Amino acid sequence: MTLLNGFDTGATPGACAGASARARRRLLLAALGVAWLVPAVAQSPAGALERQVKAAYLYKFAGFVEWPDGSFARPDSPLVIGVAGADALADQLELTVAGRNAGGHPLQVKRVRKGEPLAGVHILFMGAMDKAQAQDLLAASQSQSVLTVSDSEEAHALGSIIHFVIADDKLRFEVALKQALAARIKISARMLSAAYRVQGAI
Repeated sequence: MTLLNGFDTGATPGACAGASARARRRLLLAALGVAWLVPAVAQSPAGALERQVKAAYLYKFAGFVEWPDGSFARPDSPLVIGVAGADALADQLELTVAGRNAGGHPLQVKRVRKGEPLAGVHILFMGAMDKAQAQDLLAASQSQSVLTVSDSEEAHALGSIIHFVIADDKLRFEVALKQALAARIKISARMLSAAYRVQGAI
């Protein structure tokens, strides 16, 4: 079953209360194409729902990105999604990608700790961390063709490829083509067309 129906999730991570909150969450999940999950998460806190949507995006990104030759040891090698500074999101992501694959590659989640190398990581979500750690991760990611994803302005300014943003009360994403090119990563036209903003587009 497809988790996302396209990319525009209509996500609303802001706080809300009572019946209005439940109604907005039902609408969000319907937009995600996972209305079957509504009974389980209708009472979820806003933060938990935001993590579900981010995890869904990360899963979806894996199917719309091409990595350079040599990024996988074998055609069936796992596609690894690293998560740094966001253990709760890593927990949710493990549930989201369990038993799934992208392009024939089974999806795995790796928690990236400070100082650990990015060897074998294909997508990296960067959560809460200091500037020095963000700089180190971004520098390492370019040489290893890692699709970097952030939700902080600082990490975005430092050079992450994808940046989660709130636009019109929805969780959307921006793409920086210059950074993708530097990392030798190709992002599909379909994913670019779904982005809120594409920086460096011609």
